[in-house]
Amino acid sequence: MVPTIKWQGSQVWMIDQRRLPSKVQWYVCSSCSDVIRAIRTMVIRGAPAIGIAAAMGLALGARAIRARSYETFRAQFLKLAEKMSQARPTAVNLVWAVERMKAMVESLADSPVEQIKEALRLESQRILDEDIECNRRIGRFGEALVPKKATILTHCNAGALATGGYGTALGVIRAAHEKGKKIEVMADETRPWLQGLRLTSFELMEDKIPVTVIVDNAAGSLMRQGRIDLVITGADRIAANGDVANKIGTYQVAVLAKANGIPFYVAAPTSTIDLSLRSGDEIPVEHRPAEEIYRIGRRLFGPRGVKAINPVFDITPSKYVTAIITEKGVVRPPFRRNLAKLF
Repeated sequence: MVPTIKWQGSQVWMIDQRRLPSKVQWYVCSSCSDVIRAIRTMVIRGAPAIGIAAAMGLALGARAIRARSYETFRAQFLKLAEKMSQARPTAVNLVWAVERMKAMVESLADSPVEQIKEALRLESQRILDEDIECNRRIGRFGEALVPKKATILTHCNAGALATGGYGTALGVIRAAHEKGKKIEVMADETRPWLQGLRLTSFELMEDKIPVTVIVDNAAGSLMRQGRIDLVITGADRIAANGDVANKIGTYQVAVLAKANGIPFYVAAPTSTIDLSLRSGDEIPVEHRPAEEIYRIGRRLFGPRGVKAINPVFDITPSKYVTAIITEKGVVRPPFRRNLAKLF
């Protein structure tokens, strides 16, 4: 796969995921504001990838700060960090990355400003490298849950494009495929941005993993026919009790899986787990413009002026989750106790 995001000289380059699969095009960021804009406009998406972008964006912003004293630099950096933390509200990885970059600044209070700037760039690269290795560990743990022959349903895109590389949910699928297991994937199209159709199928076809796209409302029927063996999704935030925020439509897939006796797995790094939130009721759910529902590109599909509700995520209660696959191992219920053990 083409890298999702990378340093290219003094700029941050990221694949413009709005253009896929018809065109592989780089979106070039030269400032912190460019990265914030890229996050908000869906150039880059997926909780881990957003976290990496946030770290790189802050490193870009730090480079542009003109300050000789640590105190002046720190004050301006914290303003950038506050703006970055508000780029998108649901994915906790963004805030996690911002806090990690802030901690780096605090730890270098006795260092020259130019040295701090370079340290921030190196830290953002470490976050990227660690994410890729983290995903591979998630894949190794999750692969053990996949039968030797299986049809896996996934929702949205939790692959290399949503992370630094390899993927979370698709990382498990990739690891199973690499083990020689006979894997077939059913990918929900995932309205309204069609990440399953555009991105998940693109990634899997690149890796020669059999994939079939289905409309979002076909999942239940296929489960009832016995054509789905397990479900694996990613997550944008996981509360202390195991409630999961993920792309809108995940909740109904989890309910259908439970009703049909099918395992429902969530694959996510521990940076996605937010122990400060007791339950999913406390997770902020982002809403995007209504026109994303009735317009695709420049083409209008609904009557002009029609009302539409466009939540980006939903909350899946932990009672529908069979297990959470992390880079530290597979976590099963009771989630509140067992998630806390990871930390």
